[in-house]
Amino acid sequence: MLAASLAGVMLGGAGAQAATEIQWWHAMSGPLGEKLEKIASDFNASQSEYKIVPVFKGSYPEAMTGAIAAFRAKQNPALVQVFEVGTATMMAAKGAVYPVYKLMAEQNEPFDTKTYLPAVTGYYSDTQGNMLSFPFNSSTTILYYNKDLFKKAGLDPNTPPKTWPELEEMAKKLQASGTACGFTTQWPSWVNVENLSAWHNVAIGTKQNGMGGLDTQLTISNPLVQSHWEKLAEWQKTKIFDYGGRQAKADPKFFSGECGMSIGSSAARAAILANAKFDLGYGMMPYWPQVKGAPQNSIIGGASLWVLTGRPQAEYKGLAKFFTYLSKPEVQAWWHEQTGYLPITPAAYDFAKAEGFYAKNPGADISILQMTLNPPTENSKGLRFGSFAQIRDVIEEELEATLAGQKSAKAALDAAQERGNTLLRAFEKANQ
Repeated sequence: MLAASLAGVMLGGAGAQAATEIQWWHAMSGPLGEKLEKIASDFNASQSEYKIVPVFKGSYPEAMTGAIAAFRAKQNPALVQVFEVGTATMMAAKGAVYPVYKLMAEQNEPFDTKTYLPAVTGYYSDTQGNMLSFPFNSSTTILYYNKDLFKKAGLDPNTPPKTWPELEEMAKKLQASGTACGFTTQWPSWVNVENLSAWHNVAIGTKQNGMGGLDTQLTISNPLVQSHWEKLAEWQKTKIFDYGGRQAKADPKFFSGECGMSIGSSAARAAILANAKFDLGYGMMPYWPQVKGAPQNSIIGGASLWVLTGRPQAEYKGLAKFFTYLSKPEVQAWWHEQTGYLPITPAAYDFAKAEGFYAKNPGADISILQMTLNPPTENSKGLRFGSFAQIRDVIEEELEATLAGQKSAKAALDAAQERGNTLLRAFEKANQ
């Protein structure tokens, strides 16, 4: 009987064909990493020919630089997750990238870029509209507010500020009722330069914010950003605005109730709900009403998936199938609902709406309403600057000098623009 069982196992093994394994290097740990792994395992369970194998490779910069180094050593994975500010670097990696639009065409997989959100795909497309990478985790900046503190201040808890002057007045009322600070922000450059500018349809660089060529120059020292930074510096003195640091370091100020409002990533929603002991409200980013045409639309942050060359053809066939799977409305809706990232297609948004997700979670659709408020323009479809991670550091360093009273807004922005352009020229020279 044992012999018969072994024979059965051997026969079954001989008849089964091993699935083609495809490594996916990524930069998501904790709960988000668990959700990413579930997407991979669900795809693997949906068919038997391919197996996506997620591999955590550290932070976004570590995952990107690790993949580039692995490519040079011919040890690269087929798929890597790269943060949005690494887009120019990936595009400049000549011969290393297999553009997604080519992959889908050459693998005969159905693919229509018009079914994706233009405000998302524009960030990852060339000037002809061809998608170079696959949008995966995209977020945008929105306003969060503490409804309990609004009630205490005599403010309507269902009416967030729409403009910066309204936000200023509400912040003063919050402070008058005992709240220490009016508002804070996450990701200082992303909120107070990049999204501020897109939201007001103002360019921050020449050549379509860098999308039209490496010979782009920053134009961040302009009247809009200068007047906004001047206001931030003025508000910092009385804590109408209170700077909390780079990336998401300001979060504790909002979680604890020290600040009544916060402007940050839509993907921060889950963390806020997990940490805040108050009724949470949502609103769009405020705008300056004197700017004609505002508000326009906000731009994304997050990351996309890049396909690297040099792998066996079978892996690319599997990746094309995986991208089709990721584009399904039910898969995208699940990812959006679980993480707070944007659905990348209108069909996924409609799917979540039909499920009743937004009715059960009021405000969870603010991000997509804000992203699709108007068709994106050359100033609001995204940006693509070489060495932008370093440029962001420069911008934030100069903003910090302004808030500390060490420099005027104009002097700081002039310096940030000059230092940023020096980095752009070095990047251009290295990638000609």
